[in-house]
Amino acid sequence: MHQILEFLDSLHFQYSSLNSTHFRLLSLRSVRKIVNLDDHIALACAGLKADARVLINRARIECQSHKLTIEDPVTVEYITRYIAGLQQKYTQSGGVRPFGLSTLIIGFDPHTGTPSLYQTDPSGTFSAWKANATGRNSNSIREFLEKNYKETSGQETVKLAIRALLEVVESGGKNIEVAVMTKEHGLQQLEEAEIDTIVADIEAEKAAAEAAKKAPSTREA
Repeated sequence: MHQILEFLDSLHFQYSSLNSTHFRLLSLRSVRKIVNLDDHIALACAGLKADARVLINRARIECQSHKLTIEDPVTVEYITRYIAGLQQKYTQSGGVRPFGLSTLIIGFDPHTGTPSLYQTDPSGTFSAWKANATGRNSNSIREFLEKNYKETSGQETVKLAIRALLEVVESGGKNIEVAVMTKEHGLQQLEEAEIDTIVADIEAEKAAAEAAKKAPSTREA
């Protein structure tokens, strides 16, 4: 348990995810930790790189094995339970340490197209969310999402996700990576120029709001 708590405290990469008909994942550009597990499922992780590689490879193999054996793609819940089970197993076996990372697993049901978002932690606990963040400063991002989250899609969802991350990122859009997952196109990375444009829009909106607050109020005579 002490090791698990240490790993929970040490998770220091940041990203957030929003759940609607599209998913938005954000992390530092210098640390690419958003990957496909299957065509309809993606994973973002925060923590130790070496542990992430092991967990991602195991999860990808399970997705392929399930498809070959059952002749059906895995559901998001199925692969989440598999990943959480691996993490829990490494907390109970002698001679091994727990996985030093937490994950966000997102995707669409292969039959209904329903979107899902799950989080797992080093203890093997998993839970479903509408919107979530993990890693350093995740509490601040989560608080922002709780206050501002609403069911949206398209560009407004991207903007909300970036606004949430800008609450804790000092260098603006320079260190933000955005991946968009849709049923039609799977996981796609936004270009740096696209992100910069959205950040500029957000900053302009903030400036306009501040100017409106400072403007003298007028009353009807």
